[in-house]
Parts: sequence; structure tokens; C-alpha cells
Amino acid sequence: MERINRILRNQRFQEHLRKNQAAETDRIFCHHDMGHFLDVARIGMILNLQEGLGIPAELLYGAALLHDIGRHEQYGTGIPHEEAGARIAPGILAECGYTAEEIREIEEAIALHRDSGTEKRADLAGVLYRADKASRACFACQASSQCNWKAVKKNQEIQW
Repeated sequence: MERINRILRNQRFQEHLRKNQAAETDRIFCHHDMGHFLDVARIGMILNLQEGLGIPAELLYGAALLHDIGRHEQYGTGIPHEEAGARIAPGILAECGYTAEEIREIEEAIALHRDSGTEKRADLAGVLYRADKASRACFACQASSQCNWKAVKKNQEIQW
């Protein structure tokens, strides 16, 4: 997991994480912070094991840590955060020792993590999509009644 720890220590990663935090200071809904990133990574690992996919942990954690890293750009410029994240992530991943092939796979997963057509895929993109959606504790959210997620999409029970 050395490359994951390199991401955590990466100056650009830390900068984007701070920008996300500043952009969401007054947000009453789910935050896109380290807690969310780790929830997605750990749920993703559970799904990976349950489904027998064999996705390397460093790929799954890398995708999870970076999938919402461009959220602050969505708030500031309106660019969808999956596009911003797919643009930001490759540079960070390269600095942290990922190969070109691994970077392409993670970049694709980030770009597709909001695309419902990805949900059933048995690869990194599919796991990231499912883990991201499953990570939200809607059943305990005080802002749930104001959230724009449809009721059928909200997590009302613990699954993993």
C-alpha cells in the first residue's frame, strides 16, 4: 500500500482535499472528504472480495481516494466533478508510481463513477460506482429530507 500512502502525502492531493473542504464548509449534505474516500475504498474492497474480482487494493484505493477530488471545481466553475477528477488524478497517480495502464484504468473509473450504466460492470469502474453509492448513510442523515436523491436511491439500511 506504499503508493496509497504516497497519494495521501502528495502535495497536489492535499491541496485539492483542502479546496474540497473549503468549498463544503457550509454544505448540509454529504461531504467529499477523507472519510467518504475511505468509506468508498473499504466498501469497494468488500465488494471486490465478495464478487471475486481480484482488483488490486492499490488500484481500488487509488480510485476511491481520487474519485471526488475535483468536487471543488464543480462548485466553482460548474464542470462536472467526475471530469475534473479524471483530469486531476493522472498527474497525482504518476507522481505516486502508478503505471500508464493503471492510470488509464483509474481515470476511466473516476470519469464513470456517476454513470448509472457502469453499475453492473465487473471491473474497477463498476466497483467504484457501487461503493460510492453504498457509502452514504442516508438513514442517519439530518438533511435527508432536503436531499435531491430520489427515495429509491437513498440508503435506508446498512449493507456493508
